[in-house]
Amino acid sequence: MCALGDCAADARVAGAARALSWSGEHAAVWLLVGLAGAATDRTQRERWLRGTGLVGAAHLASMGIKRVVRRPRPEPAGRAPLVRTAGRHSFPSSHAASSGAAALALGGLRLGTPLAALAALICVSRLVAGVHYPSDVVAGAALGALVVRLGAAARPEGAPSQVVPGPAAAARNAEGARNAEGAVG
Repeated sequence: MCALGDCAADARVAGAARALSWSGEHAAVWLLVGLAGAATDRTQRERWLRGTGLVGAAHLASMGIKRVVRRPRPEPAGRAPLVRTAGRHSFPSSHAASSGAAALALGGLRLGTPLAALAALICVSRLVAGVHYPSDVVAGAALGALVVRLGAAARPEGAPSQVVPGPAAAARNAEGARNAEGAVG
């Protein structure tokens, strides 16, 4: 944690960590991505909305666990945290929970690699900012993945079997969308 915290001495890194932390606050960036996807991708609207709901569920689950575990946030020696936090408990990281959930639930719909990269950067930003222990971030990301997997397993009758389509299903969805656009235009 010290090595990442030392990165905060660079003003550019500190600024990026602040911006990433701010964007991940209360899962805001992921909720916006999910709702924008649902608004613009008619062929997969239900998957976007379901994925967005799972991101929200992961965030809420992490907040509930924090109230039970009540682990205090780290107090980095010699420096103040880069960002303010909504609460004083750190385990698990809610930023990491929503980011892990978004990478799985939304990443396979479109822009998978950029979303996964953004999710990873948001997770690291919490360490650079000095507001989480590494175990908080790992546990948060694992919680987000678990919520998505449980949500996919507990789908309603007749719903698609995957929140995020596998490669073959994604190719079929893309082909179907191209065919539908060709029939309309």
